[in-house]
Amino acid sequence: MPAENLSFETAKRGQLAEPHVVEMRGFELFSGMPEDSFETLMRTTHVQAFPPRTMLITEAGPPDFLHVVLSGSVELFSNWNGRETSVATVRPVGTFILAASIRNAPYLMSARTLEESRVAMIPSEEVRAMFDSDAAFAHAIVNELAQCFRTVVKHNKDLKLRTSLERLANYLLREMQRNDATEFDLNTEKRRLASFLGMTPENLSRAFKGLEKHGLRVKGSRITIANLQDLTAFAKPSPLIDDFTT
Repeated sequence: MPAENLSFETAKRGQLAEPHVVEMRGFELFSGMPEDSFETLMRTTHVQAFPPRTMLITEAGPPDFLHVVLSGSVELFSNWNGRETSVATVRPVGTFILAASIRNAPYLMSARTLEESRVAMIPSEEVRAMFDSDAAFAHAIVNELAQCFRTVVKHNKDLKLRTSLERLANYLLREMQRNDATEFDLNTEKRRLASFLGMTPENLSRAFKGLEKHGLRVKGSRITIANLQDLTAFAKPSPLIDDFTT
């Protein structure tokens, strides 16, 4: 599928900009850049639509592009010795993998689409050049990398400090907040969820069962938190682990 070339001529004439240009301009990574720097970066950017389960990058591969997810969702995962683990899910508007692009180092993870997704691809060489020349962009990149680091630390704390039941309970509480409802559908396959939470699928099934006494109801992918107070008391959520916005 051919990629779209981003054009700024329409925007320069005061008419509507391309939708993906507007989306990216509103993303914190690009919002503080001077207009000329942003336009320079966007001239080399391509946007492409991908079907579900399309491999976008491969672990150990060269960091040719910085990817920005504009719609859909992308799974980051890794393989070793015949095993696979799900590391993260990137949703709009989010980037992957910024550190590899900046350091010109091999990808530490692979990425594939989970659903039909639109992804912008910025050549890593251009990203590094803009990092050197534009202070606002460099500052935004440092902030983005700092946030990624803090997210990784919180995820490691979640894995190392909590039991499997506690990890699942806190994950469901975070999903409840994201959906703003005590009844919602899991947005990921249970197999992927088990991998993300550091469990086997069998352990995840037992964990769902174990949370029933704390007010959880599960029917297929439908989750109902029937007793929020009880589940919260068991999970003991902490902003130093569960709040990924700070």
